Amino acid sequence: MFAAFSVNGRERLGRRLATAVLTSGLIAGASIAGTAVAVADEGNPQHQGGASATLNGLTIQDRAVLRAGGKNKELPAGLFEMAVDGGGTLKTYCIDIHNPTQQKAKYLETSWDQTSLGRNEQAGKILWILKNSYPQVDDLAGLAQKAGAGALTKETAAAGTQVAIWRFSDGVNVEALDPAAEKLADWLESKAEKLQEPKASLSLEPNAVSGKAGGKLGPLTVRTNAERASVTAPDAPGVKVTDKDGKPVTEVTDGTELYVDVPAGTADGTASFGLQTGTSVSVGRAFASLSKSQTQILAGSSESTVTAAATATWAKKGAIPALTAEKNCAKGGVDVTAKNEGDEPFTFELLKTTHTIGAGESKTVTVPVAEDAAYDFTIELPGGEKKTFKGVLDCKTTSDTEPPATGGDEPGSQPSPQSGGTTSGGTTGGGDTTTGGGDTPATGDLAETGASNATPMIAGIAAAFLLVGGGAVFFLRKKKGAAAGH
Repeated sequence: MFAAFSVNGRERLGRRLATAVLTSGLIAGASIAGTAVAVADEGNPQHQGGASATLNGLTIQDRAVLRAGGKNKELPAGLFEMAVDGGGTLKTYCIDIHNPTQQKAKYLETSWDQTSLGRNEQAGKILWILKNSYPQVDDLAGLAQKAGAGALTKETAAAGTQVAIWRFSDGVNVEALDPAAEKLADWLESKAEKLQEPKASLSLEPNAVSGKAGGKLGPLTVRTNAERASVTAPDAPGVKVTDKDGKPVTEVTDGTELYVDVPAGTADGTASFGLQTGTSVSVGRAFASLSKSQTQILAGSSESTVTAAATATWAKKGAIPALTAEKNCAKGGVDVTAKNEGDEPFTFELLKTTHTIGAGESKTVTVPVAEDAAYDFTIELPGGEKKTFKGVLDCKTTSDTEPPATGGDEPGSQPSPQSGGTTSGGTTGGGDTTTGGGDTPATGDLAETGASNATPMIAGIAAAFLLVGGGAVFFLRKKKGAAAGH
């Protein structure tokens, strides 16, 4: 089985992560960035919970050939490595062959239904491949014998595994150049069975609650693959995280129900609290980027820091909404749910349509979002506050939306750099550097799989809401004197 990486995980897990407030929201106004390739603002990532990590590059690789449009294109194939925020290391494979990676791209753990896997009937077979090949199976001699592959190295085993994954994730005609790697790919493809999506490392459902002071707001249900997680206290005086009986909670397990106890007489406000633990993230979890960088799927994890956060909003009277949102890849948009726990209607606007949520009611609105579009939304909140959100909706592989790129826009081996909110250059040609037409092998540690074709920007969308990487939550804050913690 996959061994823990040489990372001082337990020592690092004792360190507290920098505060990651999970915020996102409804649209008040929006503009679409006019860049060739969408790049999100990663300064304050919205995250539904789990691991967040930075891409270090393609570290174990061999070569493969993609056959498309009557042309053959050579490209690297293998394992990527990511560094987890707060401590830990991840190994991943690519599940979108035609998209490039971005240098040092930020990735967030997310559910399958918020990536291209949610629309892919073969997603469960990819998980079988991950569980039955390298690096989960590190007995390369035994793996080679099963596959009739002769002798395998780490590099050829990684390449063969990646090739088999691409056949299910992208539906492409791709082969490993090494004969043993190709034998492994064929064996994995022929043996693969559909498995169920693995459990999240850590999340709260929902991660937004609201209500009146003097009661318990909730419940919020913990989902985790860890034995336990610690609870950080809310950032508001007197407010506590409790069980249903009002007993303070400092540790939770999978299935624990939490409540936010707001004492009577507490001034209207908002508070955030979080969960944190160390665990090995489950093989098969998807990782979506905050920029237009190819989606990854987890092949192995050291013990890593994972977190989840939630926000509670309360008031004495009036509308008291809790707003949650998550990508709905099946409908090509974002589901925005508004739940009003106040005693007055709550009114908001989406795409120039006004929606009213009555007292004690809930409503979900699906906001159409253009695939691969970059968004830059500024939201005006009660009390004159504003919030800006940037990101990319990435629910499909290139093969879902258009024919594979050919000629100068085929997959290459260098990542596209992120610079000033745009992506410059890109890869062209087989095994090239970031300039077109050449055949010089890449020399950097961020060699990648993916194409250089600039992602077309979709214009003319007046307003929309973006949830990046797996979902986010935004709470409408109190009308006056809201507590910090938004």
